[in-house]
Amino acid sequence: MTDVEIKVENIVSSATLGKSIDLPSVAPALEGVEYNQENFPGLVYKLKEPKTAALIFGSGKLVCTGAKSVEDSKKAIHITVDQMRTLDPDIPHEFEIKIQNIVASANLKKTLNLEAVALDLENTEYEPEQFPGLVYRLDEPKVVLLLFGSGKVVCTGAKTFDDAQLGVEKTKERLVELNLI
Repeated sequence: MTDVEIKVENIVSSATLGKSIDLPSVAPALEGVEYNQENFPGLVYKLKEPKTAALIFGSGKLVCTGAKSVEDSKKAIHITVDQMRTLDPDIPHEFEIKIQNIVASANLKKTLNLEAVALDLENTEYEPEQFPGLVYRLDEPKVVLLLFGSGKVVCTGAKTFDDAQLGVEKTKERLVELNLI
């Protein structure tokens, strides 16, 4: 394995409460909530600690974004649901939280010739007129990496930190194998 240090930038998680939520009646329980039905079909609830935003929909589905760790993401959903429960005690205590996406960044500490990478590396898309990075799709783990000429890398689509780490490591190993770095 290589020794590439990766940093989690964002975690998106979701929960389904199994009960519809009356958004206009729950909104007052959440301090600083944004609710404008014309612009967005849900509530936007920003937490200061952990610094996240929860999107709450009438269907009972919640999406949490902005967390830097899986623990913080889950904690933010629990805090949000506990706050909602102060005005709607029928909100279930048991619900499943799923990690939908982990976005992480890394630096390969070597510049990349993206045109050469696009020619030699399989499963890539590179259209510099439209986007300055090269898109590289891995099947195992199932993640997408954005590679930049600076050597910076963004990994998205991971469901676990280990998948993000493995995606970056496999990518670096493959680039070394192909003499691209």
